[in-house]
Amino acid sequence: MVSPVKRFLAAATLIGAGLAAGLVLSWRVELGPAVAERNLAWADSRGQVNPAASPESPFVSVADRVVPAVVAISTESRAPGKRQQFHPWGDMFEDLFPNDPRNERDTPQRPPRQQGSGSGFFLDEDGYIMTNNHVVNDAEKVTVTLSDGSELDAELVGQDPETDIALIKVDPKDHKKSKLPALELGDSNSIRVGDWAIAVGNPFGQLAGSMTVGVISAKGRQDLNIMGGTPQYQDFIQTDASINFGNSGGPLVNVHGQVIGVNTAINPAGQGLGFAIPINMARQIADQLKKSGRVVRGYLGIYPQALTPELAESLDAPREEGIIISQLESDTPAAQAGLHQGDVIIEMNGKALNSDVNAFRLQVAQMPVGETIHLKVFREGKTQSVDVKLGERPSAVVAGAPGKPVQDEESWAGLRVEEVERGVDRGVEPEEGVRVIDVEPDSPADDAGVHEGDIVKEIGNIEISSLRDYRNAVKKYADKKAVALLLKRDEQTLYVGLKP
Repeated sequence: MVSPVKRFLAAATLIGAGLAAGLVLSWRVELGPAVAERNLAWADSRGQVNPAASPESPFVSVADRVVPAVVAISTESRAPGKRQQFHPWGDMFEDLFPNDPRNERDTPQRPPRQQGSGSGFFLDEDGYIMTNNHVVNDAEKVTVTLSDGSELDAELVGQDPETDIALIKVDPKDHKKSKLPALELGDSNSIRVGDWAIAVGNPFGQLAGSMTVGVISAKGRQDLNIMGGTPQYQDFIQTDASINFGNSGGPLVNVHGQVIGVNTAINPAGQGLGFAIPINMARQIADQLKKSGRVVRGYLGIYPQALTPELAESLDAPREEGIIISQLESDTPAAQAGLHQGDVIIEMNGKALNSDVNAFRLQVAQMPVGETIHLKVFREGKTQSVDVKLGERPSAVVAGAPGKPVQDEESWAGLRVEEVERGVDRGVEPEEGVRVIDVEPDSPADDAGVHEGDIVKEIGNIEISSLRDYRNAVKKYADKKAVALLLKRDEQTLYVGLKP
C-alpha cells in the first residue's frame, strides 16, 4: 500500500514537470517566435529543405561592396620586332668583306600588336586604380571596364617593378552614370593564418567580377619567380582562394570587404596556391607614385649576406643571427659612416636582427631617405655602434607615359645596366664595366646594335668600371647627337655608334 507521503511527492513531481513544459512552450511561442520560425523554415511538412529560407552567406555583403569597385584592365602594346644584326661599321665593312657572316641582316618586320588583360581596383573617387606593374608594363594604351559595363581610357601615373605595383588613373568626368566606387584599405599586418581571404578579379580576361573564397595559408613568402617580371622586394601573402590568369592586380579582401592584398601570382604547377602583395606595402608605393610618379627608397650601399651558425662560430660573433656586409660600395652612406666589409650587423634601431636578408633589405628600403639609423655591429671581436644617414637608392624609378621607356639612373637610350659583379651567378666573370640587362626594341641602343649581355667598357672618352662611371658618362653625353660605345661581347670587343 502506497503511503500518503509518497502519493504527495508523486503529485508534486507531475505538477513541477507540467509547469516546466508550459514555461518552455511559452518561451518558444511568446519570447522566441522568430527563432522558432527560422528553425522550422528550413523544411516543410514533408521534411524537404526550403532554399529560399536558408540563412544568407556572409560573403554576399562582401561581394555587394567589393565587386563594383573592381575593374577589368585591357592593354595594347607593340610586340618586339626582329633585331637587325650588322657590323657597327655598316656598309663600308660589307664592301670590304662581302662574305663575312656578320653582314647578314634580318628582314625588318613591323611588330604586331599585343593584347593583355588583368584586374585593378579603385582607391578613391578621383579615379586612381591600383594594379600590378606587369599588367600595364610597356602598354601603349590602357582601357578599364567597370562592373556596369562602361569603358574608360586610363593613363599611367607611375610604376614600380621592384614590388610589381602600378598606379593608373581614369577621369571621373568620363564616367557619367554615377560617382566612382572605391574600396577601403585594411591592415595586412593584422592578418593571421587561417583568416578568411576573398579574391576578386577578372580571370582569363573574360570572367569579369569573379569572386573566390579561401583562407590565409601563410605570410611572408619570398623568393618567388613571377611571370611578367620577378619583383625584387617580396613579402607575399599566400592564400588558397583561387587566383587565375587575369586576376593579377585585383584585390584580396577580408570578411569586412577591406583590401588586405593585391593578387599577383599563381603557382601553375600546383593547385590552391595563390600569392598577393600585402596592402601595407602596396599602399606605401601607391602613395609615392601618386605624389611624385616615382618611388624613393632608403639606401645603405652594401651587399648583405646571411650570418649562419657556422660563420658566427668562425667569427666568434656574439649571436648566431645577423647580417654580414659581404661587399661595401665606395662613396655610399655605409662607407661614409665607417662601416667595413666583414662587419656583422646584429641590431638596427635597437632591435635584434635575424639572418633574413630579404627582410633586412625591405626594411631599409622602406625607411625615409635622410633618416639616421642606429646600427650595432660586430667587428674583430668587438661590438660597436654606428649611425648611418640613409641615402636614396640609385635605381629609384620614374614614371613614364604609356608607350614610353621608363627612365632611371641605370636606364639611358633604351639601355638598362647593372654592376658586372651582380651578374656572377648568371655566368658573367667579374670584370670592370657595366652589364647590359635589357635593350628596349626600336630604341637608340637597339638601332646601334647593342645586345643584352654586352659589357660597356667605354662611353666616349670615359672608361667605365662601375655604375658611378656610367652615370657620369650619361650626364656628359646625354645631350650629344652621337657617342661611341666600346662593348665587350663574349671574347670580342667592338665599338658602336649610339645616337641618344
